[in-house]
Amino acid sequence: MQSVSPGTVTRVVIADDHAQYRRGMQIVVELEGTARVVGEASNGDEALAVCTRLRPDIVLMDVRMPGVGGIEACRRIRWAVPETRIIMLTMSDEEDDLFEAIKAGASGYLLKGVPGEEVLAAIGRVGEGQAIIPASMAAILLTEFARLSRNPEPFQRTLPPLTDREVEVLRLVARGQANREIAEGLVISENTVKNHVRNILEKLHLHSRVEAAVYAHQQHLIPTDE
Repeated sequence: MQSVSPGTVTRVVIADDHAQYRRGMQIVVELEGTARVVGEASNGDEALAVCTRLRPDIVLMDVRMPGVGGIEACRRIRWAVPETRIIMLTMSDEEDDLFEAIKAGASGYLLKGVPGEEVLAAIGRVGEGQAIIPASMAAILLTEFARLSRNPEPFQRTLPPLTDREVEVLRLVARGQANREIAEGLVISENTVKNHVRNILEKLHLHSRVEAAVYAHQQHLIPTDE
């Protein structure tokens, strides 16, 4: 999982079936000069083709699109262009959409209509390797984490061979800490943290930090009183 280097312009693709929304989002994305829209798509098939060709840093992906929807497109893009990170944009706050997006490998989930500065902040944070979940939906995840802690999935009881340090990093990721915070807490470099996170995702066959957090709770790696 490579992060966007500080000072570079983040390359963004916007996937939404409404042209007017894409135009408006482009204005938002390019407002501060830290990001640039390099491509657009009106459905999931187009999004996959554009991302395979342009290999952007970030995709802003609508969940509901005709034909191949955003979640399936997210899954395909993560397989074809694993370095590209995806932020789902949606009018829906349904928990099924949230969990499906996480399982598909999305790095962020924002409700449409949030202020432009929140979209820009999300692009920046996801570019740094963080995960974005709106506060209004965080409670849904916490509720699901609590359920998983009480009822771990049987087929996932055996933990793959993570090192002690990787387990330690996984716990901190599950607590929502960014790479910089983890590095400071463990007194290691941020690049070392990135390498650990990449190894964790590869060993667990996961796609995103949020999915890793779900896994950590499934495996009771997080004390229930946290």
